[in-house]
Amino acid sequence: MPARDIFHDNVRLALEKDGWVITDDPLYIKVGGTEMYIDLTQRN
Repeated sequence: MPARDIFHDNVRLALEKDGWVITDDPLYIKVGGTEMYIDLTQRN
């Protein structure tokens, strides 16, 4: 898993205060032999 930068927690808190519901932090996806981490995921 990649390291979080110094802004991560502040950005997440601001998004949640704006009504976002963070569902994955991070979201892990593996397609074939490629692994990806999506920083924040929200529910629609």
